[in-house]
Amino acid sequence: MSSSLLAFVLLDDPVTPDMSAVAKVLRARHPELATEATGEERAQQAQANSPLIRCGNELVAVMPMPAPIPHDQGLWARAATNWPESKAVAGRHRGHLIVSTLGKSEQPLVSARITTAVIGALIATMPEACGVVWAGRVARPAELWLETSRDAFAPFPDYPFTLWVDILPFRSGARIGAVTMGLSAFVGREIEFVTAKLTLPALFDKVAGLAAYLIEHGSVVKDGDTIGASASERILVRHQDSEAFGGMPVFYCVDEFVQ
Repeated sequence: MSSSLLAFVLLDDPVTPDMSAVAKVLRARHPELATEATGEERAQQAQANSPLIRCGNELVAVMPMPAPIPHDQGLWARAATNWPESKAVAGRHRGHLIVSTLGKSEQPLVSARITTAVIGALIATMPEACGVVWAGRVARPAELWLETSRDAFAPFPDYPFTLWVDILPFRSGARIGAVTMGLSAFVGREIEFVTAKLTLPALFDKVAGLAAYLIEHGSVVKDGDTIGASASERILVRHQDSEAFGGMPVFYCVDEFVQ
């Protein structure tokens, strides 16, 4: 399995999905998958007792587990910022599904889109679904996944990258900052952006835009590059280990620097 984009669908009670029903819903929600396939064997197909489902050119495994996922205090503390019921869901769920494409994809975005679509179809057929944990970093409510995953194959920048990446605020002295969680599954680094100029909403917009750009194009922003929406806006990007967040690799961005 592709470990970086491994997802867990949390279940109030342990149940095994009917994969033939999942395939039917998947075709209805994303008919474009069938048009991308070549030949009858490439069409989406599944049997009720099969743990595998083919979507386009990817094979996705869905493995039922009759136990809750291991507790991660940091994950649920982050989730509670935007999902107040998250800790209750974490505490009450009694089973989960492991969902992942098979093998290591050379295109993480392709795997993310397909895995997202499959999770949406699973939730649509399973009233027991109560939440999703993505790449071990991001937790979202099942209802949000059900709705937002419909856009799994939307063109850039409208695909649902907010299911895959958290953006969290922090303060650094007199400055404010934002850090991502989940982007590293796509490009090997998170974004840490510190500013004394931007408001918090403007900062979040900058980080979201950069995260979506990196998911679409890969790790194309090099150490020492400057980025910005205009010639006058210069944001320095450094590749470094975060001093504020446990040494994790980041694109460290700052919008004030000395030449």
